[in-house]
Amino acid sequence: MPETASVSEWVARWAHLLVVPGTVLDVACGRGRHTRWLAQRGHIMIGVDRDPESVVASSPYGEIVQADIENGPWPFAGRRFNAVVVCNYLWRPLWPVILDSLEPGGMLIYETFAQGNEMFGRPRNPEFLLQPGELLERCQGMHIIAYEHGLLPGPERVVQRIVAQRPDLTGPAFSSLTA
Repeated sequence: MPETASVSEWVARWAHLLVVPGTVLDVACGRGRHTRWLAQRGHIMIGVDRDPESVVASSPYGEIVQADIENGPWPFAGRRFNAVVVCNYLWRPLWPVILDSLEPGGMLIYETFAQGNEMFGRPRNPEFLLQPGELLERCQGMHIIAYEHGLLPGPERVVQRIVAQRPDLTGPAFSSLTA
C-alpha cells in the first residue's frame, strides 16, 4: 500500500504550501493519518480528538490532546498555528475558533462532506453537510487559494474543500499601505 493511500488527496496536493517546520493543528485527527503524514514531512504536529484510542494511535507523531471540542472548552485557547487541517469533520460553532487559531499568514486546508452526499452514504444529516458555497462564505476575508465542490469517485461522495490563507496584516505589504 502506498504511503499516501489513506491521506486525503486534497491535503497531499496542497501540503507544499505549509511552512516547514511549521506547527500544524489537525482537528478531529482520528487515528492520525494526516498527523503522521505531515510529521514525516517535518511539521510539528498537534492533534485533537475526543476518542482515547485515536489519541493513543496518533501520539507518537506529535502532541495529541484528548478533548470533546463540541461540548467542552477549546483546548488551545490563546495558541496559534501555522496551519490547520480539517478532514471529514464539521461542527459549525467551531468555525470562529478554528479561523482564530491561524497565525497571520497561516494556511487552512479543509475538506468535508457537502449537501448531496446523503444520496451516497453517511453522513446524511444536514447538520454535518456543508451547504453550497459554505466554505467560501466561512473564509470571507481570507486569500482563497483553491476551492472545489462536487462528486468524487471511489467511494462516491459529495465534498466541499478549500485552501485559504489568513491575511498577514503585519507584513511589509500591509505596512506600506498604512504608512
